[in-house]
Amino acid sequence: MLALRLARGSHPLVLLRRLFVAAAAACTGFLLLSTVGYATGHPATADDSLVRLLWCAAPLAATAQLAASVARTDPAARLNRGMAAAGLGPLRLALLAAASTALFCLLGVLLSLLVFLRLRGDLGGSPAAVGTLGIDSDLLGTGHPLPLVGALMLLSAVPLSAAAASAVSLRPRSADISPEPEAPTKAANPAGLPWGMALTAAGLAIEAYAGRGAAVSAGQLPFPGRLVGSPPGVLGGWALSTLGLVLAGPGLVHLCGRLLCGGRPGALRLLSGRVLQEQSQRLGRPLGVLCAVTSGTFAAVKVYEASPSRPFGPLTAIGAAVVLACVTASALSAALESRSARAATTAALRRLGAPAAALRRAAALRVAALVLVLGPLTWAVAEMAALPLMR
Repeated sequence: MLALRLARGSHPLVLLRRLFVAAAAACTGFLLLSTVGYATGHPATADDSLVRLLWCAAPLAATAQLAASVARTDPAARLNRGMAAAGLGPLRLALLAAASTALFCLLGVLLSLLVFLRLRGDLGGSPAAVGTLGIDSDLLGTGHPLPLVGALMLLSAVPLSAAAASAVSLRPRSADISPEPEAPTKAANPAGLPWGMALTAAGLAIEAYAGRGAAVSAGQLPFPGRLVGSPPGVLGGWALSTLGLVLAGPGLVHLCGRLLCGGRPGALRLLSGRVLQEQSQRLGRPLGVLCAVTSGTFAAVKVYEASPSRPFGPLTAIGAAVVLACVTASALSAALESRSARAATTAALRRLGAPAAALRRAAALRVAALVLVLGPLTWAVAEMAALPLMR
């Protein structure tokens, strides 16, 4: 009940972010229900149904990451003093945030269930209306009974995973009670950069070795419906290189800060570089995920361009849109969280007479440094990942 009251009294922008989480949960729930519908309509193709279910793990993980990012930027999660006076400590605050996240995700999955049943014709609608949306009724299992209990159990994975991710991201840490470090203080270099780049290189090497002789014309594409005939090494190498980018994210952001501070920097470069170094842990993982998803999307588009006979299906497009939207929103939420963490330092700089234009130029310089370093790296990983599948 308290989570519902906090949701009703939230700021409109906070409520908008939560509704975005509900929309992502609705799309992910629709994809999960589509796998159930396809399985009921094609009982003889259990392997293909399992592959479709496994591919739902990507939008499910992206939705959970977005929910955790939104929970961290929720103003209610930072009201430790007022909530402690009401008897809510850090642990109970984390559980409260998880309950609020589960509430909005539950709203989204219930909406997806109603839409799915409506498109199937189970609620009195016409199944022929599915074709107007570009979705084949065969993908939804129209005309076959839907196991409602199994579908509800599968849908429960969306709010449960989102709530668990929110609770873990907001769990009490010993660093939470330490004073906020100043932005000009030099931060420690994250240790994940060499390991992440090593995993990325190993994944690309495995993909190149396993993809020898794998022709696109043979239908070996790493997407639902084609995954069964694809070389496992190609997909495993792709996953390994993606994991490497995620692990290397904090180190890459810290490297951008070191590059800005290199040589004899002025006040603007020094401030921008120190902020990137200090916020590398907070910004690195979401940006690493964004780079990994962007490189995978770029590689997939190149592969599909080489096989025009197999265009993107509607469910594949929905899944890709959910993942891209969620990781982009997570990166923006991390940037907003970083800005909130630097609020005291920014206020101190303004009191010392720093003009607002200089602070805006410093922010633009940080964005330019991240784009110049992460952009070419993402493009190179995408090109090398797509190369074995283009032969």
